[in-house]
Amino acid sequence: MATLVIKNIGKIVSGDIDHPVLEGSVIVINENLIEAIGGEELLANVGDATVVDANGTTVTPGLWDTHVHVSTADGYGTRQKTFGFIESAKNGGVTTMISAGECHIPGHPKGDPVYTKAQAIVGHKCFAKGVSGVKVEGGGLILEKGLVEKDFEDLAKEGVWVVGEIGLGTVNNPETAAPMVEWAHKHGFKVQMHTGGTSIPGSSTVTADDVIKTKPDVVSHINGGPTSIPLHEVDRIMDETPFAMEIVQCGNPKTAQYVLNRAAEKGQLGRVIFGNDAPSGTGIIPLGIMRNISFAASMTDIAPEVCVAMATGNPAKVYTKLNRGVIAPGKEADLLIMDDLGTEYITPLTISVLYELIGPACAKLALYLSKSYSNRLEEVVPVEEVTETGQPKTDVQLLIERIQKIQQELPEHEAAMTEEEAAFTEAAEEHLSHTQAQRRYIYMRR
Repeated sequence: MATLVIKNIGKIVSGDIDHPVLEGSVIVINENLIEAIGGEELLANVGDATVVDANGTTVTPGLWDTHVHVSTADGYGTRQKTFGFIESAKNGGVTTMISAGECHIPGHPKGDPVYTKAQAIVGHKCFAKGVSGVKVEGGGLILEKGLVEKDFEDLAKEGVWVVGEIGLGTVNNPETAAPMVEWAHKHGFKVQMHTGGTSIPGSSTVTADDVIKTKPDVVSHINGGPTSIPLHEVDRIMDETPFAMEIVQCGNPKTAQYVLNRAAEKGQLGRVIFGNDAPSGTGIIPLGIMRNISFAASMTDIAPEVCVAMATGNPAKVYTKLNRGVIAPGKEADLLIMDDLGTEYITPLTISVLYELIGPACAKLALYLSKSYSNRLEEVVPVEEVTETGQPKTDVQLLIERIQKIQQELPEHEAAMTEEEAAFTEAAEEHLSHTQAQRRYIYMRR
């Protein structure tokens, strides 16, 4: 592939949680790998490269979904009978998917070690070329009783390297799982383990004690899939293990917030990764990973660029076989260009007031991507903090002045309505009047 250059980048979010924002506005890509990151001086040596103008937008690594229950390589989700969910996830920024086990395939014979081994090989090979541009690591092995170490050796030779979440099969406790996890690690596998209450019929409840004794690499859906373990068990996993802690969209949001806040307090945000846990009984959420990022950025004090790392660089540190997830020389140029959410029409001030007054998940992220990020209204809307006589203004006075300043920046609303708007308004008023009359009639009859 010829050299590709992305120039005029407004912000480079690296995916590396320790260095989440990079200096520079240009990325040079050669043979699908990132060659250099820097300023416009890089443009002098690119020759006849293809140049993409990012137009001041933000570039991040492609997002990872670390918990997907794929079924067929055409992207059909049997659990919800849905075509194209993988392509829809790509439109939500996901470029890498990790199978947590193909447990929804119709006719799946639970407890059959021959089937589970064959299915892992088939899944890995069928998804090897990806789906709709998404790189899918299929063939998550579901552990069943009867598997022996030779099976893991055979599977590794065929390229299988992920054990789907333990608990979906007949191997569902430390006594049967721990020996298989040792075999898996010996042959280069990464291991996930279901955590929390049951999900599909026949699955098992897995406690913190089970996880600690089994020693997986990933605590799958620590916030529940969808039923969460108690918070004191979350504490045990966080305090007594080094395992990655996966937060999923199809889980318990209260536990997710708890995990994020406690991990931040303990300096363990590098252990947090994001998945969807879909297709599942909860459904299919194409923008689930972006929703995880927005949830973390808006419901905690964690900076958005760090939240992005939980969906990029953090899972890359777990699934080390894959050479992507961070923006750095030598890494795959698996990149996502995010627009600025229309900030040429929505000023930073209006976004800030949305965040401060009603706190929508996207407002804080929008502020960040527009390079005007702040979660403090006084930093975004400065006003004089003393009166003309030198007396300090009260908090109420300051808030009123800031809101008035924001209102002055809002575009004026056109007074005249179109014919369609007038007709709609008239119909709505008639409907409201009719509804109120009906309610009064019912009330009087009582």
